[in-house]
Amino acid sequence: MKEMLNTILQNLVENPEAIQITEKEEEKEIFFDVKVADEDMGKVIGKQGKVAKAIRTVMKAIAGKEHKKVTIHFLEEK
Repeated sequence: MKEMLNTILQNLVENPEAIQITEKEEEKEIFFDVKVADEDMGKVIGKQGKVAKAIRTVMKAIAGKEHKKVTIHFLEEK
């Protein structure tokens, strides 16, 4: 599932090498922390968060096949 998220993000951003995805899996839930380059954050979030919502929807559909929940947090680099 991490590979699918990475593929989606690579096609959105200008700096695909700056993508960092941290995965934490529990019994019925998977958490992803996503970091991208500062200049790409707007592309990943989108206007009014529409792109981020679409990414979450696709990932929830994939996780549903495995009977799991998925949570994605988009983090700013510090």
